[in-house]
Amino acid sequence: MGQGEGCNPAVLLAEAVNRKELAVERAAKKEAVESLNGLFQTTSVAVVAHYSGLTVAQMQKLRQQMKQAGASVKVSKNRLAKIALEGTDVVAIGSLLKGPTVIATSDDPVAAPKIAVEFAKANEKFVILGGSMGKTVLNVDGVKALASLPSLDELRGKLVGLLVAPATKIAQLSTAPAAKVARVVQAYASKSEAA
Repeated sequence: MGQGEGCNPAVLLAEAVNRKELAVERAAKKEAVESLNGLFQTTSVAVVAHYSGLTVAQMQKLRQQMKQAGASVKVSKNRLAKIALEGTDVVAIGSLLKGPTVIATSDDPVAAPKIAVEFAKANEKFVILGGSMGKTVLNVDGVKALASLPSLDELRGKLVGLLVAPATKIAQLSTAPAAKVARVVQAYASKSEAA
């Protein structure tokens, strides 16, 4: 066999490198799909938006705001995201994944929509397409309605305020001067004598 008849070592080496690169690329895609699937399995809400035209600084600001609110932002190839959505409650957002999309997710059903709506008001190139809360599909108005609700932390604060209010009134009464306490007792005594 001459060199023209056999396999060229340079071609064989190039083919081996290409196969190795393809295997690495496939593994990376598989890992990305598994990571996204895990995120979609555990999330309460997902919001899909177009981000075309946003600067890197604006995207970093969005990521930072989401992180502070306990939410996250993912940019992924739509094809991989659709594969990752299979078998999750938020599978309905798959139809929204067209073009340059970003997916915001959070465990708090209000956090991701609230930040997304606020960010969209400040950045016209960030366009909310819709989302999903569990198996419920949300259109743009649904995402905005969800964003207008108080967050879990705000609700907890209000609840604690309601629970603490009676104790606060008792504490105020117990620290009042003795004369005020005597007047309250006298008023109740007069009221019970009249009845």
